[in-house]
Amino acid sequence: MTFDINVIRDQLPAIASGAGVTVLIWVVGTIAAAVIGFFVAVGRRFGGFLLDKVLGFIVAVLRGTPFLIQIFLVYYGGPFIGLNLDPLPAGLIGISIYGAAYYSEIFRSGFLAVPKGHIEAGECVGLTQSQIIRRILLPEMTMLVLPPSLNMAVLLMKETAVLSIITVPELTATLSAIGAQQYAFVEALTVLALFYWILVEITGRLGHLVETKLTRFRFFNA
Repeated sequence: MTFDINVIRDQLPAIASGAGVTVLIWVVGTIAAAVIGFFVAVGRRFGGFLLDKVLGFIVAVLRGTPFLIQIFLVYYGGPFIGLNLDPLPAGLIGISIYGAAYYSEIFRSGFLAVPKGHIEAGECVGLTQSQIIRRILLPEMTMLVLPPSLNMAVLLMKETAVLSIITVPELTATLSAIGAQQYAFVEALTVLALFYWILVEITGRLGHLVETKLTRFRFFNA
């Protein structure tokens, strides 16, 4: 048995297409998850006791069940309630909702980490809740939530591989098919591992760069 790189070279267009779908799902899904998670955190922080409990229950269910089961329910369970989705939209919705549960907890922790005195000072000068969020909470918590947000983005990137189970044409599905057709599983899985590793490294370096710039901006304006 030999490592035949020609198998990969002959399939480069299909591999590039699969990689593009993976990156698309990851970027769009992460942005959507962060936005939804932020509004869930705001709702729990400022929406009152009942909304906090309802949203907290939904978040607990999403965090307490495997992503594989959730994506199965979205794709195969959707038609039972009239929701017929193609694999790609189902994957995007699934990963967005799954990630939103975790992002909501990251943002909620960030809100709680801001000293109460800063919020009370804003209230004393007559700021509304939306102004307190924009002018006090968001700037102060951004630095606090950046590292866990980056980790969550990396986790979502690797979870995109699960979407191959509902036939989303992303990289894992593409390389699995190539491996099965060419009997070249080692070559296919090696490329898959390298792709994710390189993407994680790039994401980590970009995150570190953003963190460094935000730190400089923060102390420059202090």
